Amino acid sequence: MEALLKSAPQRRSMETAGLGYYFEDLPLGRTFQTVGRTVTEPDIVNFINTIGMTEVLFTNLEFLKNVAGFKGRLAPGSLVYCFAEGLLAQATMQGTGLAFLGMQLDVKGPTFAGDTIHVECEVIESRRSETRAGRALVRTRNRVVKQDGTVVMEYTPMRMLKCRGEATQ
Repeated sequence: MEALLKSAPQRRSMETAGLGYYFEDLPLGRTFQTVGRTVTEPDIVNFINTIGMTEVLFTNLEFLKNVAGFKGRLAPGSLVYCFAEGLLAQATMQGTGLAFLGMQLDVKGPTFAGDTIHVECEVIESRRSETRAGRALVRTRNRVVKQDGTVVMEYTPMRMLKCRGEATQ
């Protein structure tokens, strides 16, 4: 698998950084966090225009300030979720993630342009599949945290991952 994900030829055998975690790497209780990512105003504008979420809550700064009482450009919760998943995918699922099976998601507070977020992850369920050889089910509690320590989102996805060294069906 690593060979398929490498983009440049290697002169010597090296570990490829950034490949995903296998089931065996994610025992119950394991915790880790991602790097941070700053949400920018162009991120928000591009996202709302791309998906058609052009409601005044996201497009009208005067409405945000005078009616909604917000201090700046508000990021949609769906954008914050997408960024959180992107941060996790880059660090944990490359080549080992097989399926997203569902989740519970709660938005706990607002995220604005200029906020920097990261994801704190805890494995809360981890077991081999009873029906699919070489596969396992892992549920995590993912907390999206802003630069000031405020948790703005929490979600608990269930994913199917590869097991190390076992054939998958």
